[in-house]
Amino acid sequence: MSKKIIHKANTRGHANHGWLDSHHTFSFARYHNPERMNFGLLRVLNDDIVAPGMGFGAHPHDNMEIISIPLSGELAHQDSTGNKKVIKTNDVQIMSAGSGLTHSEFNNSKTEQVNFLQIWVFPKEQDIKPRYEQKTFNPANRQNKLQTVVSPEKDAESIWINQDAWFTLGSLKAGFAEDYKLHKSGNGVYAFVLEGDVEIDGEKLSKRDGIGVSDTDTISIKASSEAELLLMEIPMN
Repeated sequence: MSKKIIHKANTRGHANHGWLDSHHTFSFARYHNPERMNFGLLRVLNDDIVAPGMGFGAHPHDNMEIISIPLSGELAHQDSTGNKKVIKTNDVQIMSAGSGLTHSEFNNSKTEQVNFLQIWVFPKEQDIKPRYEQKTFNPANRQNKLQTVVSPEKDAESIWINQDAWFTLGSLKAGFAEDYKLHKSGNGVYAFVLEGDVEIDGEKLSKRDGIGVSDTDTISIKASSEAELLLMEIPMN
């Protein structure tokens, strides 16, 4: 029997700093909920809106896989490994903080907000050389199907993560139905609804709702309306 945990959008932690409006699925910064520390090795899922011209100044990380997925707007990135990039809708960015790096993330626009997902996953190997990667994915390849954007397979079309984890995006039409088969035994899936209404294993979810499913080898997906969905398959320990 699979295990499920549901996080409705309005139960997330929330912090509005003026320049940053952030919702936290799991405990982060001043939001602390001992029952919502993580889902397996998925540690952070933040839904961040950054005001024009504002952002996160240079700060350090180590031994964490940090994924950024812009939903609207553009995000300017700079880090201590020499990367200076801009990511936008249809891009996915990943940093392996490894033995340590510093980075900054700023809204690249002086007039428009940027909304992006900030996701942290505990790494498989500790203290690796810090690395950065970003890639633009063709949205046509997720129209009414599932598109893998992050995986541990270095030669795949997805970007590489230092963990046995797979991230998948779908832009689904009403009536879409498919089973997602997990890649590795012992993994779980955290599904996050970006837009629309979706049923995951029979549970009805709406925009920004999340559900974690573990102790299973497949999950069922059904779109009740046009929907945007992110699946994060990660080890549970």
